[in-house]
Amino acid sequence: MIDSSVVYEPGASTPVDPILFGVISGRLSGIVQEMQDSIFRTGYSTIVRESHDASCMILDADGNVVGEHVIAALHVTALPIAVRRVRERFDDLGPGDVFITNHPYAADVTHSIDMAVIRPVFAGERLVAFCASIAHKSDLGGAVPGTANGNAREAFQEGILYPPIRYARRGRIVRDVEAILRANTRTPELVLGDIRGQIGVAALGERRLLETVDRYGLETLLAVFAQKQDTTERRVRAAVARWPDGVAQAEALMEGDGPEETIRCHVRVEKHGDRLLFDFTGSSDQTTMPINVRPSVVRGCCYYALIGMLDPGIENNGGLARVVETRLRPGSVLDPVFPAPTNAYMTTAAAVTEAIIAALSELARERQVAGVGGVGALAFAGRRADGTRFQTYELLGSAYGARTGLDGLSGISVLLSNSRTAPIEIMETEFPLRVRRFELITDSGGPGRYRGGLGFVREYELLAPHAEMTLRGGKHVIPAHGIGGGADGRLGTLIVQRARSGRAESYPSRFSGVTLEEHDVVRVEKAGGGGLGPPQDRPFEVVLDDVLDGYVSPQAAIERYGVDPRRLHRELAAWERPA
Repeated sequence: MIDSSVVYEPGASTPVDPILFGVISGRLSGIVQEMQDSIFRTGYSTIVRESHDASCMILDADGNVVGEHVIAALHVTALPIAVRRVRERFDDLGPGDVFITNHPYAADVTHSIDMAVIRPVFAGERLVAFCASIAHKSDLGGAVPGTANGNAREAFQEGILYPPIRYARRGRIVRDVEAILRANTRTPELVLGDIRGQIGVAALGERRLLETVDRYGLETLLAVFAQKQDTTERRVRAAVARWPDGVAQAEALMEGDGPEETIRCHVRVEKHGDRLLFDFTGSSDQTTMPINVRPSVVRGCCYYALIGMLDPGIENNGGLARVVETRLRPGSVLDPVFPAPTNAYMTTAAAVTEAIIAALSELARERQVAGVGGVGALAFAGRRADGTRFQTYELLGSAYGARTGLDGLSGISVLLSNSRTAPIEIMETEFPLRVRRFELITDSGGPGRYRGGLGFVREYELLAPHAEMTLRGGKHVIPAHGIGGGADGRLGTLIVQRARSGRAESYPSRFSGVTLEEHDVVRVEKAGGGGLGPPQDRPFEVVLDDVLDGYVSPQAAIERYGVDPRRLHRELAAWERPA
């Protein structure tokens, strides 16, 4: 019998030689990087292969992260809990076992469309680590194709829920479990293909870890696991200790089901010495909308914001978890009670992160960031003319707000989403779509001494007889906020131009089940970022460059930045004259 109760106790061995510690630490990062590259190369779905919505990690036997190459920051806080739930449920772990779960409550997975795949690693009969990943799935059942139901009112409408269950025993797939998976997805080949890819990268990580054990010894590797976390904890506490003691508060608002309803994400940060407490008890009650988030997501927002405010080089491992203390209120939007829906969690995560950054900016005033243009995802599902089914799922970026001393970035994935926009060539090759436009939106960035980043427009023409559309996003009602006298960014929109009637129909930031017909055109406009500082303080030469680049219109330069119209037109005319 394999003894899975034997785990390494942190601090049980002497510190590792600094050079050897650096070598093995670098090796762990390299293993995770290799796992990460492999999962993208083997991905069946575009959401994994192109958008890179997947993260791989190495965790110690207690479920603490010891090796990461962060893609989706929130996966780093979800996987440790999922691993611990596996350990609680199963006392017969063995080599070659694989466990899966997508349950936001039973395992604190980010949302039900993400699947965690977990493989225990044994050195002989000793459980020493876990190699694991989380990856978005193209469809796991539920009320709408793609599972991400923007109209969900309870978790049962967000697809089938898998608590931690054994998917493979001693290297052999449990066929009954695989049959249930296959029967509860509209895209079985994509889902099973991506899961097998996750199993493969976990096996790769296991192989590389055991090679490390053979070369350096098990006790040395386990000592490095502990020392990595201790080093991160000491580094973060020392940086936090340099901030002044005090209390700071901030909040971010999200749009609800109607223009009059807002959801409040409130944080109160208490800093004493080298300790930080993030208190979220002032946030709104949980909602029937699918924007509730689980506590692991909230902690992930804290980790992300803290690393960004201190030093991007800090490792996001188990040591950081020892520094961050959180206080949540059960029944709130940030600690909901089952079966509150959670599939649009990223919108709330972005709002929570913005609130945390704003509060921390009161403690570290040299670092400020205006509001971002929001996150979102767009999905189309239907049948081609030949009757075959298609299912797209695309993550949509927006724009960063201006930062201290810098303009915001344009047309980019923001904050925790950290994903890629799917290439037009892939979308048009694999799906019955034509992308008619993909460009930045002039004047969408909030004016300021430092300008907010620009949002973008993306237009899709449907080339199939019929499809359904789902959107999960935000910033259609509440704009990205400006700070220090900077202006808000431009709002986002989604408009469908009907081919048959010629009507233009506008839709909110969250919905599912909107039907489309052939040659209907969907126009998505993502919001711009907020500005920082008074627009009138922006130098004329910089505004002129913006106008020449098409980021700011001449009219906005005059009306919103206050430039001299005669000087502006004179300079523009000079640029237009032939040499």
